[in-house]
Amino acid sequence: MVPVLQHDGLTIWESNAICRYLAARFERYDLLPLAPAERVLVEQWMDWQATELNNSWRYAFMGLVRRSPTHQDQHAIQASQENWNRHMAILDATLSQRGGYVLGSNFTLADVPLGLSVHRWYMTPFERPQLAAVRAYYELLSQRPAYLRHGRNEQP
Repeated sequence: MVPVLQHDGLTIWESNAICRYLAARFERYDLLPLAPAERVLVEQWMDWQATELNNSWRYAFMGLVRRSPTHQDQHAIQASQENWNRHMAILDATLSQRGGYVLGSNFTLADVPLGLSVHRWYMTPFERPQLAAVRAYYELLSQRPAYLRHGRNEQP
């Protein structure tokens, strides 16, 4: 399964599990806090991205970007686009309230998968609403060299 990480005799799959493991293994408590009340906020956004946000875009992405022959039902593509935009509006509302990153002024592990999802949303060829807080978030993330290289794939 991709992605997969082999480290210290472990084989780990699922991107968010890999992110959590690496943050814990290398004691990056700035990214994934130890305190349960702070940590759960990071993890809930990572889980929302993996379960809710990803499920909203899957059909549209497969049809429009991957051009999968089994994902060409235009009604299903349209429904997926609408659902994707609805979920991005949820993210926009949160970012509007908090400013900066998804949990406020500090970059956390939650911003890794969410940042990738935001880039995918902008790169998929379909009509999307203007979401000012998501746009500001995308630009803020784009100030990070690692995001430019790995999140945006060095796209301007």
